[in-house]
Amino acid sequence: MPGFFCFLNNLNYFFISVVLSLEKRLYFLKHFLIIITFLIGFKTFAQSDALARQYFEDGSFEKAALYYEKLYAKNPNRADYLQYLIECHQQLEKYELVESILLPKINTPFFPPNFLVELGYNYALQNKDDEAKKYYELAINRINENPGYAFVVGNSFKKKILLDYALRTYRRSMELTPNNNLNLEIARIYGEQGKIEKMFTSYLDLINNNRAYKPNILRNINQFIGDDPEEENNILLKKALLKKSQADPDVLWNELLSWLFIQQKQFRSAFAQEKAILKRSELPNIQRLVDLGLVSLEENDFEIATTVFEYVIENTSNRSLQLRANLYIIDFELQQASEKDYADINEKYKVLIQEFGNYPETIELQAGYAKFLAFYMDKIDDAQELLKESLKLPLNRFQKANIKITLADILVYDEKFNQALIYYSQVQKSLKNDVIAQTARFKVAKTSFYKGDFDWSLTQLKVLRSSTTQLIANDAMQLSLLISDNSLEDSTQTALKIFAKADLLAYQNKDKSAIDLLDKIITDHKGESIEDEALLKQGKLLEKSGQYDRARLNYIKIIEFFAFDILADDALYALGELYKNHLNDPEKAKEYYEKIILDHADSIFAVDARKKYRKLRGDAIN
Repeated sequence: MPGFFCFLNNLNYFFISVVLSLEKRLYFLKHFLIIITFLIGFKTFAQSDALARQYFEDGSFEKAALYYEKLYAKNPNRADYLQYLIECHQQLEKYELVESILLPKINTPFFPPNFLVELGYNYALQNKDDEAKKYYELAINRINENPGYAFVVGNSFKKKILLDYALRTYRRSMELTPNNNLNLEIARIYGEQGKIEKMFTSYLDLINNNRAYKPNILRNINQFIGDDPEEENNILLKKALLKKSQADPDVLWNELLSWLFIQQKQFRSAFAQEKAILKRSELPNIQRLVDLGLVSLEENDFEIATTVFEYVIENTSNRSLQLRANLYIIDFELQQASEKDYADINEKYKVLIQEFGNYPETIELQAGYAKFLAFYMDKIDDAQELLKESLKLPLNRFQKANIKITLADILVYDEKFNQALIYYSQVQKSLKNDVIAQTARFKVAKTSFYKGDFDWSLTQLKVLRSSTTQLIANDAMQLSLLISDNSLEDSTQTALKIFAKADLLAYQNKDKSAIDLLDKIITDHKGESIEDEALLKQGKLLEKSGQYDRARLNYIKIIEFFAFDILADDALYALGELYKNHLNDPEKAKEYYEKIILDHADSIFAVDARKKYRKLRGDAIN
């Protein structure tokens, strides 16, 4: 009997566990079904929302209205659904239906006051101007209850181009709550109204009250000015700034005047302002002058750039900055120098070496002088000796890499390709994941190209085509296509070998010899795929030597005979630059920039071409 009772007890436990197990399963199943139902409902809701928006954007307002009615009925607190619903009905000219929706709601608690503007606008669409004004005024009066409503009400007026009402809204809010700063909105409205002088004054007051606004406000102002100092808006801004500076001797106004002069490319006037800023600032920042010098340099104003950097040298005790300014001056002197100037530049380098010495901190000076000795003075041995001495200094790995690359560049110039490849490879290994390593790999490819080892060059270029640096990736792509296209067409690679030799001559600054050799390709290999490459390369060298008309003809040939090839956009951009910078024909330049924008939207030149086109057209550019 005890065994029997034990059996019954176990059986009881078994049934209890089964029941509990079923209850657990039912519990989980119930909640699982709830979650699934919720997810299905959420998906359906999201689909309805997306469909409604799509119909609205497509102009299918009847279909959109059906969806928004359902969405708003289920979500009466969603003001955006109500907004879309109203706009759908207004597009369908169902004005009475809009009234029937809004009128019962306007006096309910917490109903957004911007819908009073919507109701007023609904009457305006029916030419019921008195009724419209009534509700516009009611919307503004709601600001008295809560000045925080100003933003939504003002924004609603702005969307309807009711700018005077928007101004009144913002001003009313600021009268009630002076800390509620809506001056930025007010300034923007002045701009939309064409009240430029008032807009400038408002923006300047904003910057004066809070300097943190300065970058954003300057972007806004830039939309209303050009680079011509005689433009009406430019004159108005200058007057406003001068008026402010006369009333308040704050360096802020000098900074803004300097900014305006830079936009207008009046770098000498900007320099005068920057000197005043430096003298009057409690914490002088000479970097502003360095930046001005660099901008002047970018715009090819070498005279003022030299003046600025000389001023920096004289007015800073920062030795690093002094050296950098001296190197900038030498760099742009070299851009304009002829052979007769090299002796003077050589003396300047010697003076700098004597003054600043050979230290890890002056590596940039040592590398620059070595390049000058090799590429301009043809003193290869002296350049190499200088760099080998530099490598004995306690350099970090980046400094060492830069010196090795410079040394390898000089070895390539001297046609000692294998020695150069050793140095480039060392840099690749020492800084595997750095941009310098990618630069070194590209130089390996280029050096292999010069020596006629096209297969190894292609091997390196395939890796670089996915480079994180766009410029390296693009250069790698172009060289890769040059080799592969012309190897397929000519198995002997005759023209490609001539091109590689011409490219090396150009690298060695033997431009005349390179131009003559490229002529051989253009004459003897006419119609082959390498012809456009030769025309472009020769065009660049002709430009460099001041033969602008010959360069122009080369670029035009590419456009006429190779319009669908990969270099067409290069030729268009080169023509735009040539007409803008050397042939003094901005209309022609604009024409070629526009062709890039319209016909080569995916070109690497597209962004720059669009900017320059808009500038030549007279648009204000940020």
